[in-house]
Amino acid sequence: MSSRRVRKASVAIAAGAAAVSLMLTGCGPSDSSSGANASVLRVWAGSANPISENFNPFAVDTAVHATFGAIYEPLFFFNQLSSDPPVGLIGDSYEYSEDGKTLTVEIKPDLKWNDGEDLTAADVAFTFGYGSNVDEKMVSAEATSDTTVVLTYSEPRFTSASLLLGSTWIIPEHIWSEIDDYASETNPEPVGSGPYKLKTFSDAAYTVEANEYFRDGEPAVTEVQYIGLDSNQSAQDMLSTGQLDWVGQFIANPDSVTGNGKIATMNNQQDPTVILTCSNADLGCSGPQTDPAVRQALDLAIDRSTIAEKAFAGLVAESSPAFVLLPRDEQWLSDAALATSPQDADIAAAQKVLESAGYTKGGDGFYGKDGTALEIDLFSPDGWTDYNDAAKLISEQAADAGLRVNYRTVSDAEYWTPISSGDFQMALYGLTQSLVADPFSNYDQYFASKSTAKVGEDPVSGQNYARYQNADVDAAVEVAAGTLDEAAKKEAYATIQAQIAQDLPYIPVVLNASQAFFNVDRFSGWPTEGDLYANPLPYLSAASAVVLTHLTPAK
Repeated sequence: MSSRRVRKASVAIAAGAAAVSLMLTGCGPSDSSSGANASVLRVWAGSANPISENFNPFAVDTAVHATFGAIYEPLFFFNQLSSDPPVGLIGDSYEYSEDGKTLTVEIKPDLKWNDGEDLTAADVAFTFGYGSNVDEKMVSAEATSDTTVVLTYSEPRFTSASLLLGSTWIIPEHIWSEIDDYASETNPEPVGSGPYKLKTFSDAAYTVEANEYFRDGEPAVTEVQYIGLDSNQSAQDMLSTGQLDWVGQFIANPDSVTGNGKIATMNNQQDPTVILTCSNADLGCSGPQTDPAVRQALDLAIDRSTIAEKAFAGLVAESSPAFVLLPRDEQWLSDAALATSPQDADIAAAQKVLESAGYTKGGDGFYGKDGTALEIDLFSPDGWTDYNDAAKLISEQAADAGLRVNYRTVSDAEYWTPISSGDFQMALYGLTQSLVADPFSNYDQYFASKSTAKVGEDPVSGQNYARYQNADVDAAVEVAAGTLDEAAKKEAYATIQAQIAQDLPYIPVVLNASQAFFNVDRFSGWPTEGDLYANPLPYLSAASAVVLTHLTPAK
């Protein structure tokens, strides 16, 4: 199944907001907006400029943000910020068989694609049997009526509901049955079921407009314009001057933007920032980071409290090596010691781990083995200055323990390509938290062997870019997927958590700041602390589209 990877934007110091705004339609200051452009909502979701024209819902790394949610939809919306049942989008209801091997989904009647063609259960069945959506445990996907689809698996799939129903983007059979190479397709004329359809596209900005066939009627915000910028500082400036209405980015001093009362903000800390490692030599990873002892030593050497204050302005929270979101997932934490990673560096412990693994310190103060110096490459993207600052601090702190970690910055393309292909050693990276109060999707997507690929190949299903493999973890993931017994699931999670906290293919750094900024002067209906119906981050797949359908332009 396909899921959307996201990354929070960070503050970058650069000029050019005014120059960019002149290229965009309807980007005059919001105070004076009127006429045809008054209801155009202008978004920066982190897209770099120039924007690549790609609306392929299978291209989880490279498709533009509006692809996910605004144009293509899953069956149901699972709200990360709530324990409420999922909200039906295309789907109306679902039910598992007693053994968990059959999932029957009812979709809403009389649905249409944005080209006017009927959307039926046959499209849903086709979607689950197409491309990277194919589950190796699936026996069949069958439409038994225009509104009923039956998904049958060889093993129980109880715990997979949020992945199957909330992260699989439903596609029209009449379009995609003609596409043989789904992976390389750019899909420039996307046909989806969401509230919007593509209006115009350029490499500076693209606009989506209300879908006249949308099941709930056309949204009140009739046009949404997504822009591309090379600088978060530009986004911050444009937000402050009314030229942007909605951004998701790191701003160290949010009061500088919200002080006039026209822009509101929300910071829901939930997604872990990690040191992503290419960890598995058996799949082709190379470098000292393939040794668990090196990863363990680095984990002990970094001072997370200093990184939180200096790189993230104290706006982040503590992350967990068990990759649970606390207190939301507290019932699934097997060991209280795994609630958070160590916040202070333990240099002596880090050096002990290295020396026990056969590393010796050279005259230059750095460790090596068998005459070869231990040296690791760590990179982060240009402009993500929170990540850049964190990488620099990690390098300095690692050096205190005798670990040579060389940090550098790269372009956006130079960042994503090696991560996907496995041609890297270490990178600062953001994981996406599970959609529901259960860490299963984290373990399934980031740690299971089925979710990875050998170096040189992109994972087809899942986002295990660490190339991590552990037979005990794989077995425990399968157990958790197939049971509703909380005790059995917790026992499986205990196995997973103990292994991943020891192996550290992803070394936790912080629980990232997830700052959304939105214009409450021009638009009403945004999520509030009292009504968290969706996370108000513009780059969050289905959640961002749910927010858009709740908004109304100010009169």
